[in-house]
Amino acid sequence: MADSRAVSRYVKSLLDLALEQKVLENVHNDMIFFSKTYNESKDFALMLRSPVIPHDKKREILSKIFKGKVNNLTMSFFDIITRKNREPLLGAIAKEFHNAYNEHKGIGKATITSAVPLDAKLRAEFENLVKAYSEKKQVELEERVDPEMIGGFVLKVGDRQIDASIKNKIKTLKMKFSQNPYIKEY
Repeated sequence: MADSRAVSRYVKSLLDLALEQKVLENVHNDMIFFSKTYNESKDFALMLRSPVIPHDKKREILSKIFKGKVNNLTMSFFDIITRKNREPLLGAIAKEFHNAYNEHKGIGKATITSAVPLDAKLRAEFENLVKAYSEKKQVELEERVDPEMIGGFVLKVGDRQIDASIKNKIKTLKMKFSQNPYIKEY
């Protein structure tokens, strides 16, 4: 709970600074780059969360990886976070910054799960559906593939979900067939 409050405060501060310095797009791209690095390198993530590795060493590693590749504001932010010994929060900060950026820009987020990857035409149809449903001008559509669905899709927009998967329909049919109206249950 305390960590989530700290993360939201850091995100708000970074967003405000980026807006003030007119480098929001650059900082957003930097946070996406950081998130990608954090998620793809288990060793990097473990290093940031490790209580054994000194904070100075972590700051040095962050500098070697990101210096010259990210905006000066982002690099300064990394430096401040490590000086305050809060580098284990950097992964969550980067993820939440993306969400705050989308909120600031009015970009809606949706997740589509299907049995097969979407083609361009179908992707565009889902984007238009989400735009109409969420009343947002832009949509960020996250695609997931789940072969166990057999067919159909599950669309999540905010806290709402549309489940039009064959897997769900089979499950519903099983429930209906398991109930026999001619047998009295006690």
